[in-house]
Amino acid sequence: MPDAIVAEGLVKRYGRLTALDGLDLTVPEGTVTALLGPNGAGKTTTVRVLTTLLVPDEGHATVAGIDVMRNPQALRSRIGASGQYAAVDEYLTGFENLEMVGRLYHLGTARAKERARELLDRFRLTDAADRPVKGYSGGMRRRLDLAGALVANPPVLFLDEPTTGLDPRARLDLWDVIDELVAGGTTLLLTTQYMDEADRLADSIAVIDRGKVIARGTADELKTLVGGDRIELTVASNDELTSAREILASVADGEIHVEQGLRRITVPVSDGSTDLVTAIGKLTAHKIGVNDVALRRPSLDDVFLTLTGHEAEELVNGAAALDKKGTDR
Repeated sequence: MPDAIVAEGLVKRYGRLTALDGLDLTVPEGTVTALLGPNGAGKTTTVRVLTTLLVPDEGHATVAGIDVMRNPQALRSRIGASGQYAAVDEYLTGFENLEMVGRLYHLGTARAKERARELLDRFRLTDAADRPVKGYSGGMRRRLDLAGALVANPPVLFLDEPTTGLDPRARLDLWDVIDELVAGGTTLLLTTQYMDEADRLADSIAVIDRGKVIARGTADELKTLVGGDRIELTVASNDELTSAREILASVADGEIHVEQGLRRITVPVSDGSTDLVTAIGKLTAHKIGVNDVALRRPSLDDVFLTLTGHEAEELVNGAAALDKKGTDR
């Protein structure tokens, strides 16, 4: 599968601040890649470089086969972008906003109007099409902004934290729209701080910190990187904690963690479901009362906090190996 986005060694400095520090990234055609990272990590700067809004100090990038730095004008007709804040004119109607974008793309009067109506229907804004945008809700504005990014039907789309500030229902609606776009062949680069969003939408995730990609892989690969499965259980009484811990040591693949006040024991294991069955069998045989038990995997929150926590530098070498694997695929 060819790559729709390729960035190699991107560097961007603002005086003494280095926003991008040799960033490398690839996004295969027809897939979703999510950029995760703390505030100031370089996510938005990356998007601005790839959408021709910023010129990097060093490095090279192509999008849709077009050199970002050498031919920005040609690239702009091949991409769509939606930023963190809806870029719409609130004094125009929803229809007028989209028609104006169509005219800017030189679609012609008739086609611009036709495309505006198509997108208003697709984004469930038909009933509000002829109302001024200043009366729209936040979710409606975000959908209109995304519709504007799609007027020219671009093959590559950039979304910079598209669901920031939206209520849960509006977020789910926008996720559905993104699913439809990708199913139709659109390539998407998405920045987000919501772990559930990346888990739900992304084929691949790149974790950015200090202007570099420090980890790359699928959600499952990244979760495995910071640790395997763990059994979490609550015993019936504090008196049983010590015995339960001794029994569970036979299935543990690492240090067992005990929370005395909650009567909770967390056991890292190497073979999740098999070890869970074994653990329950051993506890039952020793008549240890168990109120609650679950097998859990690390979440993307765990990945984010571990990989971007600067006290966890020992993980970066393992992350770099995963990043190479993601690049080679």
